[in-house]
Amino acid sequence: MTGATAIDVSGLTKSFGGRTVVDDVALRVAGGEIAGFLGPNGSGKTTCIRMICGLLTPDAGSGTVLGLDVRRQQRQIRRQVGYMTQKFSFYEDLSIEENLAFVAGLYGLPRQAVRDTLEDLGLTSRKTQLAGSLSGGWKQRLALAACIMHQPRLLLLDEPTAGVDPMARRQFWDEIHARALGGMTVLVSTHYMDEAERCHRINYIAYGRLVVSGTVAEVIAGARLVTLTVQSARPGELAERLRKAPGVGQVEPFGTALHVTGTDRTRLEAALEAEGVTGHPVETSLEDVFIRLMELSEDNMR
Repeated sequence: MTGATAIDVSGLTKSFGGRTVVDDVALRVAGGEIAGFLGPNGSGKTTCIRMICGLLTPDAGSGTVLGLDVRRQQRQIRRQVGYMTQKFSFYEDLSIEENLAFVAGLYGLPRQAVRDTLEDLGLTSRKTQLAGSLSGGWKQRLALAACIMHQPRLLLLDEPTAGVDPMARRQFWDEIHARALGGMTVLVSTHYMDEAERCHRINYIAYGRLVVSGTVAEVIAGARLVTLTVQSARPGELAERLRKAPGVGQVEPFGTALHVTGTDRTRLEAALEAEGVTGHPVETSLEDVFIRLMELSEDNMR
């Protein structure tokens, strides 16, 4: 990571129809960093990303993106950012090469930029294939190619791997890490916990508010959750009973084992003892932490 600040915003707020979608969000991302942006559907991630890339003007808040004012220099920000939306948004009746040529024209790039990008992303052999005939993984690669063709300093990815197979996801993340190694900053929203763990730092937003930021290890440690695993011949029945026990926050099956999570180890052990079973400590997962954060955020909204 380069260390220079790429995103430094605070107080970002945006409302639609009288409903506050993003509420006083502060976000800081270092240059060359891959920052994860996580949260439930409707939590405000996409709206935040659109304010950061200059497509939406915040109702309140201030800060800089690539050293440019997030409220007054939106046009300049857009020229230096690559934004990959959730939905595939290219012309399906045009070929890969024709789509990239169209994007190159928007940025005033020479034809060589198209050829270089096709080669860089491994698309040359498919350049005449219609975008509409591509699989999810190849559509994703085309979208990424279009986003990085103008060599942006900041790449914003909104759930970029939704609906693609594990191999395509892994190849995509290899590309992202290669770009970050070259100095590009990446902010990526995702629902996949394994992808969150590939980020240098993660930021969790719920119901418009930023709840926690840090490395994966810091976020897990900060949740102060305890997880015990227990084996059972009838895990489904045991899980139903444990979910009703005092001190038990979550019970998740893993084959014939259960992962039982809570904030107090003594109470967890007492709940298991009452069932005549013994638990053994295991590492709390990032998914357990996010479910806990989501529950707390719902309570705060009430």
